[in-house]
Amino acid sequence: MLRPWKLEIRIDKQLDKAIYLQIADAIITDIQIGRLEVGSVLPGSRSMAADLGVNRNTVVEALNVLINEGWLSSKERKGTFVSDVLPVLSKQSTGLIGVTGPIIEREYYQVSFDDGHPDSQIAPVAALARAYRQIFNRKSKWQMMGYANEFGDVQFRKAIANMLNHQRGMHIDEQQMCVTRGSQMAMYLTAQCLLSSNDYVMIEHPGYKPAWKAFESSGATLLTVGVDQDGLVIDDVLRHLNTYDHIKAIYITPHHQYPTTVTLSLQRRLELIRLSNAYGFTIIEDDYDNEFHFGYRPILPLSSYSELENYVYIGTMSKVVAPALRIGYLVSKNESLIKKIGALRKIIDVQGDTIMEQAVLQLIEDGTIKRHLKKAQAYYKDKRNFTNGLLEKHLKGKVDYMIPEGGMAFWIVPKTDVDWEGVDKQLRLRSVKIILPEAYCLDKPVKGMRLSYGSLTKAQLEFGIVQLAEALS
Repeated sequence: MLRPWKLEIRIDKQLDKAIYLQIADAIITDIQIGRLEVGSVLPGSRSMAADLGVNRNTVVEALNVLINEGWLSSKERKGTFVSDVLPVLSKQSTGLIGVTGPIIEREYYQVSFDDGHPDSQIAPVAALARAYRQIFNRKSKWQMMGYANEFGDVQFRKAIANMLNHQRGMHIDEQQMCVTRGSQMAMYLTAQCLLSSNDYVMIEHPGYKPAWKAFESSGATLLTVGVDQDGLVIDDVLRHLNTYDHIKAIYITPHHQYPTTVTLSLQRRLELIRLSNAYGFTIIEDDYDNEFHFGYRPILPLSSYSELENYVYIGTMSKVVAPALRIGYLVSKNESLIKKIGALRKIIDVQGDTIMEQAVLQLIEDGTIKRHLKKAQAYYKDKRNFTNGLLEKHLKGKVDYMIPEGGMAFWIVPKTDVDWEGVDKQLRLRSVKIILPEAYCLDKPVKGMRLSYGSLTKAQLEFGIVQLAEALS
């Protein structure tokens, strides 16, 4: 057995970091610089605790963190060793010296700041399962086992149309709607049926790349429109309209702009509607998180304005019920476009998931969805406020941000230039994963980072933000 490693860990009790994390990070550093080589055995927890002058449980907690993250491995009756496979990217990318074992990227992170996903643990799963059981116990269940309408279950579409009319000020019926497997499918169907290789599409920048890819798949060319504190910049729209022919559409996320979370101002909404009518381009409105708004009331969609002539409105139930259940929908008053979308949908998917649509319909009709949304809004608002407190405590003076009125993420912009790749490498070594700013841009770099809070626990949020603050120092 290799000689136990000699402790050289300095604990700073004044530091705003738990002692067990200081111990864990010190061990990681020694592995990175080569003091601790692959296969090295560590002293026992009692010995380490005595040398450091801390409680044994503190050392055990530090070792457990390192075992969970893959830095160490425990062998029964033999001890704790530096793992043969380490959770770092590569010798070249990290500049590590003396790490002799095979190196792979970790698959698990203690904290992963995603795009703003909801917390699946509060989803009404039990109610949904009950609805499924009740559907399969119906005498007429055989009627739902055959092929159905390519636009989606009629009763489900009627319920969604009713919700949009009453809660979002729209004036539509089920004939103007197609249910899809998530909003991305709605985006793809819209792109394929509306756009061609000679067309241009204006997009918010920074913005949502998966939508851009759907538009590009149709052969269309993208034109970027800047975003400021009032939403997309109308002057950029006008510049494109005066420069290019065949501008067919503009893609927007006006309620909570993705990724910056800002709301498109009323003045700009009205001007965009005027331009759409004057130039004949379609407004593709992605209202991806309308249900999660913490102010007095959500801002009504542009598609609710009776003056707007050409629009496609895209929404989702996946965030409301559970992300794993892919339910999206698109709405348009363009009858020929809806028919083309239905025909394409039938080619690639024949129909939607009728059973799931019926189950969600039951949750809408019995009030489960309404009760869940009320609970979820309070839950996410509390988590947003908690996250704001952490940003004030750990990142004040380092970043600029606005408190979002809804959604499940903050947009934070460092006050100074940041080497985001370097920050990313540091955070990955600390078991924190972020989405780099390049994920939101096309041809112009952006400085901001989308910091989500919806799917993370408060403990994960605190750990992640502390690590981010240190990496930005």
